[in-house]
Amino acid sequence: MLLEALTSTAPSFPSFRRQCPTTLSCHVSFDVSGLNTRRNPTMKVTACSKVESSSFPLEKKRKVVEHVCLLKAKQVLSDKDEKDMLDYLYTSQYQMRGIVAVSLGRISNDNVENYTHAVFMRFQTKEDVTKFYENPFYSKVLKEHVMPYCHDLVNVDYESEVEDDMLPIFRKGEEFNYGVEFVHLFAFDDSALGAPVEDALASLEKLRKEFPSLIVQSTQGSNFNLSSKEYTHAVVTRFRSCRSPFKFCNI
Repeated sequence: MLLEALTSTAPSFPSFRRQCPTTLSCHVSFDVSGLNTRRNPTMKVTACSKVESSSFPLEKKRKVVEHVCLLKAKQVLSDKDEKDMLDYLYTSQYQMRGIVAVSLGRISNDNVENYTHAVFMRFQTKEDVTKFYENPFYSKVLKEHVMPYCHDLVNVDYESEVEDDMLPIFRKGEEFNYGVEFVHLFAFDDSALGAPVEDALASLEKLRKEFPSLIVQSTQGSNFNLSSKEYTHAVVTRFRSCRSPFKFCNI
């Protein structure tokens, strides 16, 4: 869906970052209210690390691959050109196999890297992501409808797990009609990689599962995209409202 951004400053996870030192961290947010309506959605994005949790009380899991693309739009970008860019990115899912969910929109919080827009896509397998990057249609969308309006972008991809049920896998249903996407990209110090990071991610996942009133779904994982080695991990969380991230980070 096309998303009309709301103004918000997304918080980070300070206790998590103290546990595992980072050399670089980026977070952005966008509001996704009305995401399942074709024309009037709102979305917030936050670029960060990867964690998985959800309000769905299912035990069986299904592997998915999450794709995050952050864009830096040029200063002069008309509403028409922005709509054209986001519309082509969103409708890419109808031209290529493997994409099971899409969220995108204008980033609503300030971020040190000055990213302006974000795209989140969910794929079934790593092979689907590879085919996505190589697809001529997607290359044409980037060349003709994205890069003329942007001067930079970064892609992050990671494998995670979600509940093995149609609604959470495809991010459908009433719970996904509203809320805020919170994306956090992390670059952990080499000294923190391995057991310290895994323990921290496990602790964060456990904490998120304890607050289904705030979180619809969350995924996390290690970045395997070689074009963005500066980021080691990512987290994408769908919060139920624009206030939920602040409540969660103050727990």
